[in-house]
Amino acid sequence: MRSDGPHVLEPTEGDKVPETPCRALSIDLAGVVDGSSRLDRGERRHVERCLRCQAELAQYRKLLRAMQTLRKETATPAPGLLGEILAAVEAAGERQAVRSVITGRRVAYFGGIAAATAAGAAGAIVLAARSRKGRLPLAG
Repeated sequence: MRSDGPHVLEPTEGDKVPETPCRALSIDLAGVVDGSSRLDRGERRHVERCLRCQAELAQYRKLLRAMQTLRKETATPAPGLLGEILAAVEAAGERQAVRSVITGRRVAYFGGIAAATAAGAAGAIVLAARSRKGRLPLAG
């Protein structure tokens, strides 16, 4: 383990962190606060004696109270905000519609060029074939 300060020990890559009661309980403590899990007698005894777990439990309780307060508060939107949002959505929809029309025309334009090129090549082949038929073979 390496030390980043006088009291902070963090594991390095090769170190194995031993499973401590505090580490094992840290996930369950949040559930204890919101009532979704319960501690057995040994775990409760540990929390009663461990200042670290008590502090974590107090932090979870504080967080739960703050979240309950936020649930009760409602935010009123600024005047005109809904209209601005709807206008922005409408403008974005119009831009997308114009973009799809331009893209569709571009595809048709390139398709027309490809068809004209193919027709021109076919015409050149036909003309070349006809001009060869009219010639006399060279004597060798």
